Amino acid sequence: MLILVLASVISWTMIFNKHVLLKRSKNNADIFEERFWSSEDLSPLYNRIAAGRYESSGMEKIFEAGYKEFSRLQKQKNIDPEVILDGAQRSMRIAMNKEVDHLETNLSFLATVGSTSPYIGLFGTVWGIMNSFQALGTVQQATISMVAPGISEALVATAMGLFAAIPAVIAYNRYSNDAERLINRYDNFLEEFAAILHRHAHS
Repeated sequence: MLILVLASVISWTMIFNKHVLLKRSKNNADIFEERFWSSEDLSPLYNRIAAGRYESSGMEKIFEAGYKEFSRLQKQKNIDPEVILDGAQRSMRIAMNKEVDHLETNLSFLATVGSTSPYIGLFGTVWGIMNSFQALGTVQQATISMVAPGISEALVATAMGLFAAIPAVIAYNRYSNDAERLINRYDNFLEEFAAILHRHAHS
């Protein structure tokens, strides 16, 4: 029972934190894309992000990493444009992988709680019922009223298991889909920005 209560409390905390993170990440992506596509020159945008004037997460991190590496390599003499592009893309991929890890943090815990809590609750119920019937062996006359309280308490374990599992499963499915949509947006932006850098490198 204590394990299920603890799992439920932790999962609800993670559910709330994940909701806040995904909502903030989506809003930041919307704001950044508007700034990015409305900018004729990306240098001021990069300078503001690098200076910490904008909240740097998600697409900002990908853009910052790619632009920084592109500018650094472009300053070197006699370097092939494709080498510059490869370096910028690698930097963006690394930044994107870090953001993906951040988005997917704790999702595996929710999945674990959702899949194991019903079985833990069921085990507690079976154990409680077994103890209730074993107690009948010590009395001469057994009645249903003697085992009913023990069985009722045992069934609470199943209810607790479901109480811990159902929100965790719902949250895992929803937040996995939300994270996947954001990851796809990050990946699309990376490819679009790489195409822009490709034009600049060969201009």
